[in-house]
Amino acid sequence: MRKLALLCLPLLSTVAMAQDNSAKYAELITAKGMKDKLSIIASAEMEGRETATPGQKKAAAYIEEQFKKMGLKPGNGNSYQQVYPVYRDQLTDKKLSVNGKAYEWDKDYAFSLQGIASGDLSYANLVFAGYGVVDSANNVNDLAGLDVKGKIVMVLDGSATAAPAPAPGGGRGRGFSPASAAAKAAAARRAGAAGLIVVSADFPRRMPTPVRGNMYMKTPAVTPFTTVTVSAEVASALLGRTAKLSMDELKQVNKGNYVAELKISAVKTKENLESSNVIAVLPGTDKKDEYVFLTAHYDHLGKQGDVIYYGADDDGSGTTAVLQMAEAFTTAAKKGNKPRRSIVFMTVSGEEKGLWGSEYYSENPTFPLEKTTVDLNTDMVGRVDTERKLADTLNYVYVIGHDKLSSDLPVINEGVNNKYTKLTLDYKFDDPKDVNRIYYRSDHYNFARKGVPILFFYDGMLQADYHRPTDTVDKINFELMEKRVRMIFHTGWEIANRDEMLKRDIPLTMPAR
Repeated sequence: MRKLALLCLPLLSTVAMAQDNSAKYAELITAKGMKDKLSIIASAEMEGRETATPGQKKAAAYIEEQFKKMGLKPGNGNSYQQVYPVYRDQLTDKKLSVNGKAYEWDKDYAFSLQGIASGDLSYANLVFAGYGVVDSANNVNDLAGLDVKGKIVMVLDGSATAAPAPAPGGGRGRGFSPASAAAKAAAARRAGAAGLIVVSADFPRRMPTPVRGNMYMKTPAVTPFTTVTVSAEVASALLGRTAKLSMDELKQVNKGNYVAELKISAVKTKENLESSNVIAVLPGTDKKDEYVFLTAHYDHLGKQGDVIYYGADDDGSGTTAVLQMAEAFTTAAKKGNKPRRSIVFMTVSGEEKGLWGSEYYSENPTFPLEKTTVDLNTDMVGRVDTERKLADTLNYVYVIGHDKLSSDLPVINEGVNNKYTKLTLDYKFDDPKDVNRIYYRSDHYNFARKGVPILFFYDGMLQADYHRPTDTVDKINFELMEKRVRMIFHTGWEIANRDEMLKRDIPLTMPAR
């Protein structure tokens, strides 16, 4: 017994010393250090860091290099990177003919990769449904009285009214205007149609229709529903007319069944790409088999033509925060102040695509999720919310998750903030009725859905330069960012060195994503 007690004394002393020294190591998180790193991460060389592009891979290599310089161990076996698959479809061949006459791509017709399947399709007749609008709110149903089951439906673009009904939620929700092509396709599909042809005046196309699709991580479900956009000339042929009808003349055509031989052919190929999460770990001492995660996403929107979306705040700021906190923790460890729990520093890609990287990690964790005590996620901490008209504009941070999953979270976070940084901690985005749905919009969510307690730190910048090329390093308030990141560091330090893992005692009551 006495020997055991003697062995424990140095450990208890070390823990107490570690807790006392957090303020000293927090001082290593400086505005200058963050500016130096962010100026590289959000530079033109990184080309906006879009997932599965050379720019993203350059950013991953830079982050890995920084982790290695700090002496951190790889977080995925012998590798610092956790690679995951990404795919993109490409349309390599396309054809459309009516009654044996072939038409030209982008002169007479076009279709998106999402609206067509590989293979050959043939239809002997179609149903013309006017504008094809189904809008129960305004008692409009252009499909009424028409038998569309198993047939392809042709509709005119737009609606009979000058101002189409707005989307639900004032255009900000997930709905579509009843006059949109997407809403018309949904209505026709519900009625049993095999596909939709939209007649558009936008031919010949002024801009080439993309033949490379969006990236995806999971193979989307194959849909048998076909969507094609055609010119007035193709529409006229489908209606049995030998002469081209104008768009105004097409508006006068009677709704009903028309006989025509329509043939569509498409060849789609799948491009295999890949992206990665960058993971490093600082092993703990007596509780090294338990883990504190510090996360951010390092991807952004890439380039459109020659225009770079730099993503300095979103989320170069969070990525820089993780690197600065890693520097502070590793310096402390080298000076004899190792954390009790292991600290995992993870920057993920694919966030802008739909939280891909964190989702992949949550399904393929390199450290047990049941032993992961917390995820402290940092996504946009370098700017000021332009909508925030309060006196604390230069001394706040939004904290999401404080009242969810663990009752320990607010006690610890508020405690270190009161002691060290004295920021205003604003919880407005924790409201389940938050119209912006912030709780679901960053990588902490994929930890939370697995039951891991989370805190998400965020500046609220949804206006101004959000998702624009003007989100650049010169807009960052590094003094405020320094204060925010120091507070996150103190929170992580406290959680890493406390006696118990965080309680998991509050059910997640947020609605499904």
